[in-house]
Amino acid sequence: MNDRIIEFDPLIEGILIKRYKRFLADIELESGEVITAHCANTGPMKGLLTERAKVRISVSPSPKRKLPFTWEQVCVLDRNNKEVWVGINTLFANKLIKKVIEKNLLKEIIGEIETIKSEVPYGEDKKSRIDFFLTPKSSNPDNRNIYIEVKNTTWIKENVALFPDTVTKRGQKHLKELKEVIPESKSILVFCITRKDASFFAPGDDADPLYGKLFRQSLSAGMLSIPCAFEFHKDHITWNGIKPLI
Repeated sequence: MNDRIIEFDPLIEGILIKRYKRFLADIELESGEVITAHCANTGPMKGLLTERAKVRISVSPSPKRKLPFTWEQVCVLDRNNKEVWVGINTLFANKLIKKVIEKNLLKEIIGEIETIKSEVPYGEDKKSRIDFFLTPKSSNPDNRNIYIEVKNTTWIKENVALFPDTVTKRGQKHLKELKEVIPESKSILVFCITRKDASFFAPGDDADPLYGKLFRQSLSAGMLSIPCAFEFHKDHITWNGIKPLI
């Protein structure tokens, strides 16, 4: 366990002043300078937006970007009052899960994989795009193609990671579409838990009861759910294993 999945240049630390207009966050750096960073997480970020929380940001000086800074992580306290760094950049989730698949860390569940394609059209009138479309190797006992949808998961109660943290029409639609590819193909919903203090996963029924209902219906129809957990650091992310579904 604790394999390094991704390494990157050390992030810059600062203090969160406020997050606003969903996409923006004002952050005070150690120098005292206040910068505005892009926030890729458009959700409510339930339980993460504490006043003057410690945060980490990355810098990309590309001239194509309006803002060179991206908010990557936030520090919260777990139920034992210990610090936990949470990955809040939703664009990172697919990178992490692709690495996990490539490193064969899901081999016991999905078998050996021949190809991985991203953003493949599927669903009604091919208007949706699946995060990953996998084809199995000929040695794989299950020769069905695999559809994988990834959900970034940051909300926690006690030691249970929960998704979603708000009503998600898009997420409900994805569940229906994943159900429809069964049994001709395998459908898998991967929850990318971007914090180390989760021991279990459960659907966020309090936030979206319909999502919870559709989730259980899809499971009953044969969809698989894999809650994948990670631990976030200043310059790398480690694999924290698959958590039980409750």
